[in-house]
Amino acid sequence: MINLAIDFGNTRVKYGVFQNSELKLTWAGSVSDAKTKLVELQETYVIDKAMLCATGNSKDFVTFVKKAGLSIEVLSSQTPLPFANDYETPQTLGVDRIALVAAAQKLYSGNHVLVIDAGTCVTYDFKDAYDVYQGGAIAPGLHMRFKAMHEFTAGLPLVAYPEAEVPVIGKNTESAMQSGVINGLIAEIEGVIRWYQSNYEQLTIILTGGDGVFLSSRLKNGIFAHSNFLLEGLNYIIEFNRD
Repeated sequence: MINLAIDFGNTRVKYGVFQNSELKLTWAGSVSDAKTKLVELQETYVIDKAMLCATGNSKDFVTFVKKAGLSIEVLSSQTPLPFANDYETPQTLGVDRIALVAAAQKLYSGNHVLVIDAGTCVTYDFKDAYDVYQGGAIAPGLHMRFKAMHEFTAGLPLVAYPEAEVPVIGKNTESAMQSGVINGLIAEIEGVIRWYQSNYEQLTIILTGGDGVFLSSRLKNGIFAHSNFLLEGLNYIIEFNRD
């Protein structure tokens, strides 16, 4: 069986092609390019099932996929899930977070797992050793923090984050903003990790998302960087519902 996992975000689309639960191919690009790529994938693979996780407006894209002849399901709070959910308002739980917890369940069943997704927002999601999703936290991501300082003040510029290390003491406005955002977020993440580690023994920490690679080399705690964690979770949900 060949499955197609689709991560439809606010700015891009990411594909994962799975064959017998093994990730064979990944691709990421714009929505328009994703349509072209889907046609190419259909020429290479006989796709049995597709599942879409959408944090952006995906209505037109889903229509395109269906017209392309694919059987597609859109992940929602009504989708049967392979883990117990103790979130008080499961209908408001983001589908991206659902997929991440599913991946934690598949790859680390029986373990305490903290999944940190560093994207537009930074989300923290915790699955305990009894395979129950307990909840987590949501915070602004790197780009959102830079944009907020620019848009909600009269004198601060819009600053990009550099690839080099950022000193804690900024020597000008730009470097001071970079220090506040980048070093501040790193300190925040490490503080959250320390709290979980002090409360849960043998904690597995996963870092994923668009800014995961940028942050992973700057974090001091032992973490596993996994850029395709959400796709793994989507595929697991497909398999769970097939069975």
